[in-house]
Order: sequence, then C-alpha cells, then structure tokens
Amino acid sequence: MAQAEPPRKPKKQTTTGHWLAGGIWPSRLHLARALRIIRKRGPSQIQFWVLALLIGIGAGLAALFFRYGVTALMRAFYGIDDQALTNEAARMPWWWLVLVPTIGGLIVGLILDRFTVAGRAATVADVIEDAALEGGRVKMGEGVASATASLITLGMGGSSGREGPVVHLAGVLSTWFATRINASPIAGRELLGCAVAGAVAASFNAPIAGALFAHEVILRHFAAHAFAPIAISAVAGAVINRQAFGGATEFALPGEPGLSFYVELPAFMILGIVSALVAAALVWAVLRADQTGNAVMDRTGWPRWARPMVAGALLGLLAIPFPHIIGVGYQTTFAALRGAFGLQEVIIFAVAKVIAVSLTLGGRMGGGIFSPALVLGALTGLAFGMIATAAVPSMSGSTTIYAMAGMGAVAAAVLGAPISTALIVFEMTGDFQTGIAVMAAVSMSSALASRLLHRSFFLTQLELRGVHIAEGPQVWLPQKMRINSLIRSLDAENAPAPDLVRNLALSGRALVDGETLDRALSEFRRTGAAFLPIIRPVVPREPDAIGPPPPPEIIGALYHVDALQALNRALADAAAEEHG
Repeated sequence: MAQAEPPRKPKKQTTTGHWLAGGIWPSRLHLARALRIIRKRGPSQIQFWVLALLIGIGAGLAALFFRYGVTALMRAFYGIDDQALTNEAARMPWWWLVLVPTIGGLIVGLILDRFTVAGRAATVADVIEDAALEGGRVKMGEGVASATASLITLGMGGSSGREGPVVHLAGVLSTWFATRINASPIAGRELLGCAVAGAVAASFNAPIAGALFAHEVILRHFAAHAFAPIAISAVAGAVINRQAFGGATEFALPGEPGLSFYVELPAFMILGIVSALVAAALVWAVLRADQTGNAVMDRTGWPRWARPMVAGALLGLLAIPFPHIIGVGYQTTFAALRGAFGLQEVIIFAVAKVIAVSLTLGGRMGGGIFSPALVLGALTGLAFGMIATAAVPSMSGSTTIYAMAGMGAVAAAVLGAPISTALIVFEMTGDFQTGIAVMAAVSMSSALASRLLHRSFFLTQLELRGVHIAEGPQVWLPQKMRINSLIRSLDAENAPAPDLVRNLALSGRALVDGETLDRALSEFRRTGAAFLPIIRPVVPREPDAIGPPPPPEIIGALYHVDALQALNRALADAAAEEHG
C-alpha cells in the first residue's frame, strides 16, 4: 500500500514585507505596510539606493520645472528668455523695465511676509544649518514659499541665481521622504545630500560636481558610505537634464582657448588672488546691503513686505542703462567667455552686477549667489586676461581661458567649495583641457578667501546669525543639545543631597530647564562645581506684586561628568558618520 505523500508546505509569497526584509522589488506593493516596516526597521542599503534614485529623479524634475518656470515668466514679461535678454531689454520702454521688477518685488514681499517667519527667502545657508542641527530636515512650508518667491524674482527682473532655490526645493523633497520613513538624523542628512546632488546636477548638467557639492557644501564631509546613494541621485538628476536639453553644455566655448602652460601659470595664480578680493567684495556688498536694509526698515517703520518692492524698483532703475543685470545672467557670462567686451565695458558691467546682486539679495527678493558669482568671475577673468595678454603677448594664450579660470575662482571663493566649483566649471563648459590653469586660480582664490571670510558666503551668513557651523561639531553640537535628558531627579539613588542642591540654587548657581549643553558647560567652567541645580523657568511677576519672590522650583541636578559624557557621545557619533 503506497504511503500518502506528506503535505507540501505552501509556497512563500513574495510580499512587501519580504522585500523590506532584504529583497529589492515587491510583487505586490502594499505601500502603507511598507512604510510602517521601514519606519520601524529603517531601509537596508539597497533600499536606500532605491530611495536615492527616486529622490534624484524628483529633485531633477523640481530643478527642471523651476528653470522652465523662470523662462516662462521672462518670456511673459520681457518677450524673451535670459539667454538673449540683454539686447531685447535695451529696446523696451524704460518704465516697463522699472514696473516689472517692482510688481515682482511686491508679490515676493507678500509671499514671504505671509509664509515665512523671518520675512526672507530661505537660502543654501539655511539648508546647511538644517543639515547640521536638524537632522537634514528643512522647514517644508518656508522652503516652498522661498522657492516660489525666488521663481518670481528671477522671472521678473531680479539679479540672482537659481541654485539656491532648487537646493531648497530638493531639501523639501528629502524632508518629505525622511518624515515618511522616520529617518534617523544620519539617514536624514544623507537623503538631503542625495536631493541636493540631484538638483545641482539637473540644474547645471553637472553630475560629478553635483555629487561633490552635496558632500563639500551641504554635508561638509566626505563619508564613504554616503557616496554611492549621492552619486546615484546626481546621475538621475543629470539624466533628467539631458532628456530635456540633449546633454548640451551650458556654455559652448568658441574653439580651443589656448594656454602657454608653465610660463603662464603664475598669471593664473595672480588671477586667483584678484578673484578672492572680488569675491570678498561681492560678499561684503551683499551683507552690507542686507544690514542697510534692516536699518532703513527699523528707522522708517515700513512693513517688511515693502522691502522687496523697493529693491525691485531700484533694480528697474539700474536696468535702464544696464539691462544685462536682469535675470541669471548667462548671456553676459557667455559673452565674457567669447571675449565680446572691451576692458572699460567689462569693469562697468562687473560693478553694475555687484550692485544689482546686492539690491536683490539685500532687498530679500530671493535667489542664489552662485550664478552671479559665475557672471562676475567671467568678467573679472576677462578683464585680467586683457591686461595680462597685452602686457606679455608673446607668452600668453587667449583671454578666453582667463575668463574661464576667473569664473571658477570667484565662484569657488564665494561658495567655499573649490573642488565642486572647479568641476562645475569644467562640466558647464565641456573643456577639461585647461584644468591646470583653472585649478591654479581656484586654489589661490580659495586659500585667500578663507582668510577674508568665514570660509564661504553661506557660513558667513550663519556666523552673523550666531550659528557657528564653520567652527566644527565641537562648537555647534553643544549649542544644539539640551540638558533635559541629563537631569538626575532629587529622589534618585545617585542624586546629590537635597540640601546641597537647594543651597546652590538659592545662591544663584543654577541652570534653567531646557537650556543648552553649551550654556551648562560654560557655567561649570565658571563655578567649578561638580553639579548644578536645575530649576523651572521663572514666571515674570506682576508689577504690583507684594512681598519677596518665591524660591526657585528645583526639579533635579546636572552633574558635570554627565554633561561631558553626553558631549563625548555626540562627537563620537559625528565622527562615525563622517568616517564610516
């Protein structure tokens, strides 16, 4: 008699849960369950790469639509886009050149006043701060409002760049993903790096520079484990750009620029020094314009929504004699790379561009500073090249290469990113043959600018706000951390004697609940105490209150050793993220 076959085990179904446990693609996608498991366990490495690809595509599309949006607005109000605007703007009625940016400034002011806390467009500096202090999460509402304001600014006569808004749009996208999967701070920063890489690569058709920009400027370290997903996002963003524009470089150089290599290299080093001074002047002018705007608003009592409108009106007046200041300015950059200007014209255009950028950014109209730095750098390099080649014609190449080197040198000094900036210049021009000359100028400008600025325009902005990112994690980490989780309650076994705590509190040596670790360590250094009482925030008394104030309410104590151990753990985590 034949034995019955044992019952077969049912085949294991390929589900979303199985995919999240280690597979790649689900056969049946249950999105809600997938998100729950990722939120609980975190994504695996391959899954993180899939997220990087999706974020790169999304950031690339955001950058592409932002660019199309600017072009559409310029054609609507000026009849032509930025690439050929200067000649057409010169034929327009003067009142139209003034009216368009004035109305644009009014719309921008109303948007920023309504949807942002500070009444200004968020910038790359804010993204850097959020990467360091907020686990890579940007303020989504303010990010969308800032990008919208910058879109209107660039489309209606503002003189700034598009990299700042697209970087913030990318940050909004990565924050949405990070929130959905409950990403850790390290994962949140890596997702932000992926988004920025995709946006920069799509905006400038520069995948290599986009990946390095995310590391060098936003994350401010080169973590090996983050390189693969960031590179994937950068490639995805570049593919988006090339599908739309056919892979063409932003600036097509006319013929071979020519370089008398070793003999001419000292001239490019001198150009680097000049470029650093020009970059510092641009940064100083923008920051000074912002401070002047603050002072004017304080004295006049004007509402903050009026500030961009006034800046727009001043920009319109400046555009009457200098229409090249309108928009991103790529037509001026390309003309400088072709050597289409005379020396006097170059100098006047450069000064006008600095004033226009200062009015735009100081007037809080929105936009970035990278594209203006490219314009100013190309003009600076062209002017220097005209003088250098005229002085020693037998030992000089063409002025085009000086314009290209100046473009990289000024931008690198402004951004504080010599590696990614040099690569952006190479990828935007498609000319890697003159790399030695560009790197010579970039290295000298970066070295000098780091002495003149807090390493970059963005970090200088943060320094002025009291955020010391440039000093390293040993400085900004204690400013971010709160003491709440380190407090020992008075009824704990290892707590100090209540009488000692009370006496210290009555003598004024105490910390308030919710203060930062930096404040606590400073107080420990001042008092030399082993522990300090933690009191609740004091409620202000009524002016007519009678009698002595009530004693402080003590909720626990903080030991110096606990504060030091917490800082040590945070620094170890930061080092592990950077070198992991």
